[in-house]
Amino acid sequence: MFSIGTLGRRTGTKVQTIRYYEQIGLMPEPGRTDGGQRRYEDVALDRLAFIRHARELGFSLGAIRELLELSDSPERSCAQVDAVAQKQLSDVEARIARLEALRGELQRMIRECNADRVADCRILEVLRDHEKCLADHGRPDA
Repeated sequence: MFSIGTLGRRTGTKVQTIRYYEQIGLMPEPGRTDGGQRRYEDVALDRLAFIRHARELGFSLGAIRELLELSDSPERSCAQVDAVAQKQLSDVEARIARLEALRGELQRMIRECNADRVADCRILEVLRDHEKCLADHGRPDA
């Protein structure tokens, strides 16, 4: 059994974040001492480590909740877990595509800027005139 501070240190999670996860039901309410201090067991450490790793991989709290529920029922099919992970992969790939388009546009703006004066700066010109920005054309959300 250990305190919330120890749990936080062992998982690299802030105490406020642990309390938040308890409030929203991702972490179960811990036992308490007679003095009201939270006391955690190793199972809480494992669950919090799972949550932290899932967050690092970009999973939303809703997706983590779903994964935890599935994890709590080991006899269930893994197909639902695969579907959650596949959706996360699709979201990551979409973000990468947007970032690559942004990188290309920034590289183009910088490459085309040969001005000596701010008044002639191609970067500022493109930022002022949205029509000159190539990254907007072909973005799915544009």
